[in-house]
Amino acid sequence: MSNILVVSATRSEAAHVPVELPLLICGIGKVAASIAVTRSLAAHPDPASVTVINVGTAGALRPSMAGLYVASVVHQHDISSAALTAMGYPVVDRIELPDGDGSELATGDTFVADPAHRDALAHRAALVDMEGFAIARAAGEFGAPCRLVKVVSDEADAQAMDWPARVDAVAGLLGDWLRTHVADAC
Repeated sequence: MSNILVVSATRSEAAHVPVELPLLICGIGKVAASIAVTRSLAAHPDPASVTVINVGTAGALRPSMAGLYVASVVHQHDISSAALTAMGYPVVDRIELPDGDGSELATGDTFVADPAHRDALAHRAALVDMEGFAIARAAGEFGAPCRLVKVVSDEADAQAMDWPARVDAVAGLLGDWLRTHVADAC
């Protein structure tokens, strides 16, 4: 894996990314993520040769979820895909990713800190974030492989507001994963 692009929404989530890996801080949310990844891949002479690895935090949508996950599926949870498809405008709202661990991630522009919202999302996925789908979709448009590596930082409830206090420990786990699975292979 010599042609890697590590993408993180924030510098704090990427604090422990190995320095030898190229890093793109894309910003928070789907729009910022898709713009940053699209610009980066469009500027590359062979974007399909780049493996995009999104590292970051995720909220747990189900009890007892903890640790690091490599998503196998990512959903866009905050688009009315059924209604738009019924009107004749099909929407991509689900992407399958190779080499995942079986986990499913829901992406939306909502910071989930409400248990009722969390429980509704838990019917479709186990984890929630704000950039994964957009990054996978942008990478896919260029034929670039993508992996979404997430560490649970909270339970998508009121404790999610304590995210800043937890992010460095999460960033350490992401850095360890990159050193083990990516940096040593370069």
